[in-house]
Amino acid sequence: MKKMTESGSPFLFCFSFFCLLIHCLPVYSAKSPPPRFPSSLISPEDKISLSARQNQLYRTKYFTQVLDHFNYYPKSYESFQQRYLINDTFWGGAKSNAPIFVYTGNEGNIEWFAQNTGFLYETAPQFKALIIFIEHRFYGKSIPFGGKKDVAYSNSTTLGYLSSTQALADYASLIIDLKNNLTATDSPVVVFGGSYGGMLAAWFRLKYPHVTIGALASSSPILNFENITSPYSFHDIVTKDFRSESESCYKVIKGSWQQIEDTANQHGGLELLRKSFKICKNYISADDLEGWLGTAYIYTAMTDYPTPSNFLNPLPAYPVKQMCKAIDDPTTGNDTFAKLYGAATVYYNYSGTATCFDLNDNSDPHDLGGWQWQACTEMIMPTNADNEESIFPPSEWQYKNRVSYCERAYGIEPRPHWITTEFGGHDIKRVLRRYGSNIIFFNGLRDPWSGGGVLNNISKSIVAIVAKKGAHHVDLRFKTSEDPEWLEDVRKQEIKIIAKWISEYYHDLAHDQLS
Repeated sequence: MKKMTESGSPFLFCFSFFCLLIHCLPVYSAKSPPPRFPSSLISPEDKISLSARQNQLYRTKYFTQVLDHFNYYPKSYESFQQRYLINDTFWGGAKSNAPIFVYTGNEGNIEWFAQNTGFLYETAPQFKALIIFIEHRFYGKSIPFGGKKDVAYSNSTTLGYLSSTQALADYASLIIDLKNNLTATDSPVVVFGGSYGGMLAAWFRLKYPHVTIGALASSSPILNFENITSPYSFHDIVTKDFRSESESCYKVIKGSWQQIEDTANQHGGLELLRKSFKICKNYISADDLEGWLGTAYIYTAMTDYPTPSNFLNPLPAYPVKQMCKAIDDPTTGNDTFAKLYGAATVYYNYSGTATCFDLNDNSDPHDLGGWQWQACTEMIMPTNADNEESIFPPSEWQYKNRVSYCERAYGIEPRPHWITTEFGGHDIKRVLRRYGSNIIFFNGLRDPWSGGGVLNNISKSIVAIVAKKGAHHVDLRFKTSEDPEWLEDVRKQEIKIIAKWISEYYHDLAHDQLS
């Protein structure tokens, strides 16, 4: 099979974390239509832990947020309603300077993340902490320009107010105002985040150390920029995940792409593929079928949790293992398509409710669409390149293809160096060892994003916790009775470090009050 560039590959132009991230979308060239977010990738969380159901998770509130923190044009002073979620069930109150735990919202509806971040609810009672989840501007219900998404997303002039730096300033403004209103100015704030939210948590600690005493940044690929992390890293880890379960599973997937293309090019081939994979009758193409399968492999690797989950889709425990069991099922004989269909249903139809799969579904149930703009401006995170050993066909990352798409879609050119200019990344150990403090970086090595994460301690207070069997921000999920010992140990380490931060803060506060 010939080598492919980003625009020519039938797989994924990984834009975000949960399409990135992830929001991995079917690839496209500068002439193809704008990318879409297939809703079948993500379904709402409908089951949360018993302990979470016994207490109301949160109340919804809104904060009047300024549109532009960094300029003084008349338009900069316009405002919008920013949503945040609050739980004061466990809070010890302002008089005792009880801590405040803040989740720095990701690229999506904040309720989705609040319903999947059990660590905060389960840790807050120990610290008598107030819990806050803040929604990222331009996502969910935190839409500028009168809350009208069609206006906010209409062009690059309005979307220009969507950036990580504006979001961080939003969080700082909201936190400071909230503490003042609660008469809790001396309450320490700890920020938490997973994936892009984890990146924001780490950057928030570095940019606003006067607002937060520390950050837990889970699965945050802050090094996945500008020649720091190899573009081959992401798919290399996906490949290792499947190959570690079964060599034959790996070989079947690796050899399947050419077979799909050859079949599609035959007379009646697309109809054969439709029937083999139970694709709905409205639309099918070889490229989109391959993207659909590739997406299943990538997201399953990301969420290869040790217990059943329903974060992206309903999945069994260790779903990569279950996919490979389906592929290696002897009853499928030499029928490659039957093997792949069995694997795909682990991700797309584990609940058994789907009757066909729609490759042309444009819906966006978690309000993730704004990431396309961020991926065209500052979040240039090369991920989809493949070497000869990859589970996917050989391909190359080419920045020019991203530029072509972004110029066509928005009339703008990306700024690939901005994130490392604004937040750093190069020589991170040397830089942060003498500058930053109080950050936990968690990474699970089965998570494809871990290749762009901080995997080694930087200093005594900027520490890396690495779990060989961990997946995407597994540490932040609700605990279960089936959690393995290694996961319990990760959370214990994190809690111990956070307790130390808070204790040191109270010691310093008492000292300052006496002096």
